[in-house]
Amino acid sequence: MSGSAILVSCSALPEGDGDEHAVPEALADLGFKTRWAAWDDTTVDFGAADIVVPRATWDYAERRDEFLSWAESVPTLANSAEVARWNTDKSYLAELGDAGVAIVPTTLIAPEDDAPRWPKGDFVLKPAIGAGSRGAGKFTSGAAAVAHLESLHAEGHTAVLQPYQSSVDTEGELALVYLGGVYSHAFSKAAMLGRELDESGLYVTEKLAPVQPAAKFRALAEDVLDATSALLGILRAELLYARVDLVAGPDGRPLLLELELVEPSLGFRQTDASAVWRFASAVRQQLS
Repeated sequence: MSGSAILVSCSALPEGDGDEHAVPEALADLGFKTRWAAWDDTTVDFGAADIVVPRATWDYAERRDEFLSWAESVPTLANSAEVARWNTDKSYLAELGDAGVAIVPTTLIAPEDDAPRWPKGDFVLKPAIGAGSRGAGKFTSGAAAVAHLESLHAEGHTAVLQPYQSSVDTEGELALVYLGGVYSHAFSKAAMLGRELDESGLYVTEKLAPVQPAAKFRALAEDVLDATSALLGILRAELLYARVDLVAGPDGRPLLLELELVEPSLGFRQTDASAVWRFASAVRQQLS
């Protein structure tokens, strides 16, 4: 099989952040001709490619409607436009919680809502539509959080309120990567709140390391993907990639922090070289 693939970026990072540097060669081994293109580049005929794969579309949060309109215009998008619409609004967390998934307790605060009851202890406020940890803040009191909440609402955002999980300070977050619905690898992410933005201004710099997740984390990640597939009415195999970000709760039980289905870094630099081969194989699977 031969084909054409477009890895999709944004104008500030035309070839991503370097994590996918080995992907074009792995795809070439399977007969794919691959190129990078920014999603809003009007000179590119995305519809002519056999598969179009968002990888570093990290400016979508400020232009979500435009981004989703573009996604819906690309019939060979992986993951699909329907997935992108659902996953680019963090209200999906509430849906997964209602479906029985163990999530970090999440409250959605729309601009028209009354002031929330602030959690005891540290908590996080972030926009429901956002990427790269931009707009996220950690607070110790409601008084300090009011101004941040007001700023999010002034920009039209629904805010996400979550109790801060202190395990992040010592254990970090755990990111489990699935390719074509099948587990591939995992890596840890050190606490990001308070870190500086990358020079592109699109994401907070991360400290990443390879890790072998414990069984209880793998089990929750599987539950997350099963519940997501049921909610979206798709097969797990229809998800070219998924990154399940987990943290340990106060009792050590794993909790879902975020599910990334649109443009997550997949940690290829933090795992074995064969991960890009698995990715290429998953790309080929999507065409069948």
